[in-house]
Amino acid sequence: MGFTHHEELQLLLLLASFAAMVVVAAWERVPLPVLLVGGGLLLGLAPGVPRLSLPPDVVLVAILPPLLYSSAFFTGLRDLRTNLRPISLLAFGLVIVTTGVVGVVGHEALSLSWAAAFTLGAIVSPTDALAASEIARRLQVPRRVIAIIEGESLVNDGMALVLYRTAVTAAIAGTFSFWHASARLVLSIVGGVAVGLAVGFVVRQVRRRVDDTPTEVTLALLSGYLAFLPAAAIGVSGVLAAVTIGVYMGWYTPQLTTTETRLSGNAFWEILTFLVNALLFALIGLQLPAIVERLHLTASLVADVAYVVIAVVVVRLVFVPVFTYVPRFLFRRIRERDPYPPWQAPVMIAWTGIRGAVSLAAALALPQSVPGRDLIVFVTFCVILATLVGQGLTLPAVVRALHIEDDGGAEREDAKARIKAAEAALARLEELEQEGWVRDDTAERVRGTYRFRTNRFRARYDGSDGEGVEERSAAFQRLRRELLEAERQAVVGLRNDGVITEEVMLRVQRDIDLETSRLDA
Repeated sequence: MGFTHHEELQLLLLLASFAAMVVVAAWERVPLPVLLVGGGLLLGLAPGVPRLSLPPDVVLVAILPPLLYSSAFFTGLRDLRTNLRPISLLAFGLVIVTTGVVGVVGHEALSLSWAAAFTLGAIVSPTDALAASEIARRLQVPRRVIAIIEGESLVNDGMALVLYRTAVTAAIAGTFSFWHASARLVLSIVGGVAVGLAVGFVVRQVRRRVDDTPTEVTLALLSGYLAFLPAAAIGVSGVLAAVTIGVYMGWYTPQLTTTETRLSGNAFWEILTFLVNALLFALIGLQLPAIVERLHLTASLVADVAYVVIAVVVVRLVFVPVFTYVPRFLFRRIRERDPYPPWQAPVMIAWTGIRGAVSLAAALALPQSVPGRDLIVFVTFCVILATLVGQGLTLPAVVRALHIEDDGGAEREDAKARIKAAEAALARLEELEQEGWVRDDTAERVRGTYRFRTNRFRARYDGSDGEGVEERSAAFQRLRRELLEAERQAVVGLRNDGVITEEVMLRVQRDIDLETSRLDA
């Protein structure tokens, strides 16, 4: 059955509006999730726009696994290990506190049953790293702050969804056992991590034996599902399984892949996560009008919902500093190993409690039999919208007011890595010269390149550049870019004149692009 002309025009309108919002976000430097939620909401209110609804499990099962996998893959094991204590306190302690406080407020203000109210608390307890980390990176805040924000959002998803399943079961059955729920929580966490490690080991062994870029990228895309689905099938945390395999494969992938696979894979994940997150946030706005129609909003209900939104924000503002400073105050070993941070850091982390895709997925996946389902979904939408717009748009101002600046740690680590790499290349050059096949003039030319690179990054690492190495490097790189652009234009001209085929042009252009990307190395 095909589309009617009217439906085709509606689809065209939606796609054109989506494209326009993406372009405006790039032009105006507005955080993309904020613009997409607001734009989707306005579009959903426009007359003639069809009411969209997602099947309950589409987001939770079809969309979340690759997003979780890619986030964990690029977060890295080192950041999680280094910040394990603050991430654990926020991902477990703050999720439990938020679920409890929002549950009480939801029961008292919205007259939800206790089970339904705690379901709401579990739904809105996990944060979404996309918007917060995107803004934080633009503002050049310290790397550790970003690592904690991203690590918390990875781990708290699993904790929140375990509490969510427990609360939903209690809401439907009408009974609740604390000991049963606690045992299930531990089993779900341990089981999810175990499944992620087991599947990760198998995927790693398979990828060791594969040397084909499209196949490897496809296996990477499927890895999140391969861990999530069996974990969910046996009743443990699929979210933690997807996160675990992402961290595991992120650690081992550099040993398994070629340069071409890494370049293609990074580009693939960047585009995929951008598009999927963009669609999710746009759908949040598009679906809200239909839910509002079913609820018959009143001023009293809006005020009650506002209490829940305020509770979500205030709990985080209060307990992030508590979890930051109280353990250091109580335990000397902690404060000796990790001294008290400046108060601005926990305040900023507290203000990045933006909710997003996981909360949306959990709300939409609620069974129809859960009492107050429409109200829970509506409140979830309001929390997402309020935190995205209210905190997302004000985060730059908060960072400026707190005078938070990048500590330069990431740049120094970058310089340190490049120095070590150049020194390793020089040492290997010395070994190869002994084999007799390296010409003296070639070795000296290569040695000069690596010595210059070492001096340049050592000046950057030490913060001193008395010899003007950086200035000379910038001039050289400007010259190389001009020459490489001339090469690129010449190759395109040959294609335009019919001298070479499109395939040859793309192959040569890719080599030129790779050389261009190496200029700062």
